[in-house]
Amino acid sequence: MASESEIEGKVMLKVSVNPSRINRLDLFRAADIDVVEGRVSTEEDMVDLMADVDGAQVGVWPLTSRRVLENCPRLKVVSRFGVGVDSIDLDAATELGVLVCNVPGSNTSEVADHAMALLLALTRKIVDASNTVREGVWKDDPKRNASYYGSVRRIAGHVVGVIGFGNIGRAFTNRVRGFGPSEIIAFDPYVSQIDADIYGVKMVSLETLLSTSDYITIHSSATEETYHLINESSLATMKSSALLINTARGPIVDGAALANALEKGVIEGAGLDVTEQEPIESDDPLLFLENCIVTPHVAGFSPTFLEDCAIRQAENIIFALSGRKPHGLANPEVIKTIAVMRQSDDSRWSGIEDFSTALKL
Repeated sequence: MASESEIEGKVMLKVSVNPSRINRLDLFRAADIDVVEGRVSTEEDMVDLMADVDGAQVGVWPLTSRRVLENCPRLKVVSRFGVGVDSIDLDAATELGVLVCNVPGSNTSEVADHAMALLLALTRKIVDASNTVREGVWKDDPKRNASYYGSVRRIAGHVVGVIGFGNIGRAFTNRVRGFGPSEIIAFDPYVSQIDADIYGVKMVSLETLLSTSDYITIHSSATEETYHLINESSLATMKSSALLINTARGPIVDGAALANALEKGVIEGAGLDVTEQEPIESDDPLLFLENCIVTPHVAGFSPTFLEDCAIRQAENIIFALSGRKPHGLANPEVIKTIAVMRQSDDSRWSGIEDFSTALKL
């Protein structure tokens, strides 16, 4: 007698999604995969929705925690919207044999553009200049307006430092090179100088980058290694004229230390699209500093990104459940776990086509 998940020998697959106008449910249906939709705001909601599914589309919140994963015995793959996977317990997923997929490269252009825009806004004092016009200073107080001319800066002839030299760091490099910096340097322990040579970038230590860069932009992932990478000590290492840009992840920068450094003139300014707590509290000191620009974690968004990412997020699940390579795999070590699981007839991967040859560690 066939099990509940099988009809006439065919494995029946089910995927859970959080309702959204951009979901590509048509792709799941074309792949003969059932879809269950449900709004989730807590881990309990996630468990209720995902308890008997084979795949799940997840976002930033609620967290896809160990507790959630352990209570979803059929779950084989979770596909996160966008590039980051810091909301998913990777260790737990790997132990349990669950693929964690993302969509690398989906918003590389958008984030690189936004980082460049923040740098230009700081060097050209765009926000200040716009505000003085709105306040009537340009017309009524020309002398005060003249102070603007002495505070703007050029990128040409200055050193640009890139922390994290992956896809987005490299895209930013291609953009900023056109502004004529004297040198572009980067810190990334996982990138060789040979790879950086292609982009005309010199790989250096973090200490060297912090102490010699005029403009610093962060494009690293949020990991234990990068947590508070920018802190009181590293801020003190920077030039007093340094500008810091962060469009990566909030916890990479110690927000309290940054606010203190900006207030005391340890560094000149900062442009942030991400903060330690999101949304940022309305009374956070960073919001009251004239030398700090904060945008609401929008660097990665555009209509093009939303359309492309929704397709790839769905395809990650479809591909993983049909023996094909997903667009992005954040925990490649899980392949070994799954290989062992396949030797058991009652594992979560029973009846699913083997994709091992399509993936690599």
